[in-house]
Amino acid sequence: AADLEVSAPTRLRGGLFFQGRFTMDARRPLENATLVLAPGWLEGMSINTIEPAPAEEASRDGDLALSFGPLGEGERLVVYMQFQVNPTNVGRRDASVSLYDGGTLVTTDDRTITVFP
Repeated sequence: AADLEVSAPTRLRGGLFFQGRFTMDARRPLENATLVLAPGWLEGMSINTIEPAPAEEASRDGDLALSFGPLGEGERLVVYMQFQVNPTNVGRRDASVSLYDGGTLVTTDDRTITVFP
């Protein structure tokens, strides 16, 4: 139904600013394109900005759900997020990203983030 490409570093250090780029390409119409980020994107991190801003933000079983509304067949949506790693954040975390059409899973990018001291 859609392709999802995630571009973000997987190895970080405390205090580092970094960008995550999430590209969604719809192969069929999506009624409500929703990015769902695993807790590793948020634990010990600060989100400085999300562009474009989601129409709705929610928690989905502890994950961050960002809803962007409809996405037509052949349309592309690129979401940029700016993060900062908190200086005391150390360890390895689940940083998976899933694309949903409302409540229906479309695709997932399984990944982890490792934060070095």
